[in-house]
Amino acid sequence: MNKKIKNIIVLFIGLLILNTVNQSIYKRLDLTADKRYTLSKTTNAIISKVDKTLFITVYLEGDFPSEFKRLQIETSQFLEELAAKNSNLKIQFQNPNNQREELIKKGMMPSQLTVEEDGKLSEAIIFPWAEINFGKKTTIVSLLPSAIVASQEEQLQKAIENLEYSFSNAINSVTQKNQKRVAVITGNGELQDIYQYSFLSEVAKKYRLAKFTLDSVATNPQQTLKDLTSLDLAIIAKPTEKFTAKEKFVLDQFIANGGKTLWMLDNVQADQDSLFNNGRMLAYPRDLNLTDLLFSYGIRINSTLIKDLYSAKISLATGTVGNQTQFQNLDWFFHPLVGGNKNSAITKNVAPVRLQFTNQIDTLKNNIKKTPLLVSSSLTQKIGTPSFIELQSIAEEPVETDYVSGHQLFAVLLEGDFNSAYKNRVKPFETSLFKENATNNKMIVVADGDVGKNQILKGKPTDLSRDKWTNEEFGNKDFLLNSVDYLLDDVGLMELRNKTLKINILDKQKAFKERTYWQFLNIGLPLILLFSFGVIFNYLRKRKYTK
Repeated sequence: MNKKIKNIIVLFIGLLILNTVNQSIYKRLDLTADKRYTLSKTTNAIISKVDKTLFITVYLEGDFPSEFKRLQIETSQFLEELAAKNSNLKIQFQNPNNQREELIKKGMMPSQLTVEEDGKLSEAIIFPWAEINFGKKTTIVSLLPSAIVASQEEQLQKAIENLEYSFSNAINSVTQKNQKRVAVITGNGELQDIYQYSFLSEVAKKYRLAKFTLDSVATNPQQTLKDLTSLDLAIIAKPTEKFTAKEKFVLDQFIANGGKTLWMLDNVQADQDSLFNNGRMLAYPRDLNLTDLLFSYGIRINSTLIKDLYSAKISLATGTVGNQTQFQNLDWFFHPLVGGNKNSAITKNVAPVRLQFTNQIDTLKNNIKKTPLLVSSSLTQKIGTPSFIELQSIAEEPVETDYVSGHQLFAVLLEGDFNSAYKNRVKPFETSLFKENATNNKMIVVADGDVGKNQILKGKPTDLSRDKWTNEEFGNKDFLLNSVDYLLDDVGLMELRNKTLKINILDKQKAFKERTYWQFLNIGLPLILLFSFGVIFNYLRKRKYTK
């Protein structure tokens, strides 16, 4: 008896010790082949800075297609990993059915899905969104990519791959105490605010945004340079007037002092409004006086226009029926529709980008790393300038032998140590801030000033992602926002967009054809085996005890 009591006491003490160890030591093991539940160093660093309660509400709850339950499960498991790293993160899933209007007002638009079950097609609406609240700050997270994909399975794959970046980026945004500062350069005929509203209003949600004019360079260039170097990024959107030597020097020294730049430049004057009004326009080279500056960084923007058989459409009046004008959407080869570099964090999973009357970029050999971002198809034609462009040419059948110029580069990322264009030259003015080169800097150059230009409808700006006439969707806004994020990314967040996972997707057609077989295998066969075991066991038992 004493021995039994002793064993019980030892067992009790052992269980107590085991429970104590279990409470103090917590370890989750990722046994997946692609380590999808292993958080990156970047995410761990961001999560560790959350020093008070952060609420994450996910609106993936309720009755929706079976394949998107996979997204719900993957999202839940990923967020569990975050919460396991920091107890300040509070996660909840909510059914959006009773708050749809409220969610739409917050910018969380529903997604309409085509569902195939038992060989039948039906429509379903889901809200693939999450909301993050941290103190007085709130942001929303899209759980479905906006890229054009071949199937819902591919959309699901990209959504799951993007989970870590989407949540880490959003958490980093709401927990940052010091926002980066972005300057929108003016003074040289750049795009008006209303034409950049769709793009810049999104930038302003994450960064401190301010207009910065170069007009003061003429009177006080030293102070202008000092003010500009206090900012982190300069956006130069479609300048139309020449830069003076002093203005160029200010931009050059902003870069030499570590400032990031996003250039959107037109080297050809091509006015589409004139084309629509008159049916004809003259396209001619535009001299911005930036050639030597960009040349020193290792690129050159040519003054030839590029036509591409893979293009966006424009809406044109093609006749009348009664008193109603009939419009038709026609391919306009001067508006290339270009895909992004799938290996770049900036353009991965981004829908094709629409460019308008764009020029090609040549890269020059130097020590700067150059990553292509936007490249045309191989079916292109170069149009020299000056030349007349006529709207009626849209009706001409393209001759494939004319479109043999090959792939053309339209946007490029430059990274490395940038030498000042004034390193061995006379400086336009003296300044104590002069540096001969920048260490480990970045810039992006796009050879189209209209890449960030939204349209106007009834006096108000429209969404840059959609054409108001043809209703086509483009990746322009995502591309530009990713560009800004990449240039200002000091923690390596954007690299998470390159994460690739292998998602095993159910073959619906095969499952439908073989459903009877699999139903029998999973339900019928176990019951038959259990019944057989019971019969045999009962027979053997009777045989044993009747002797």
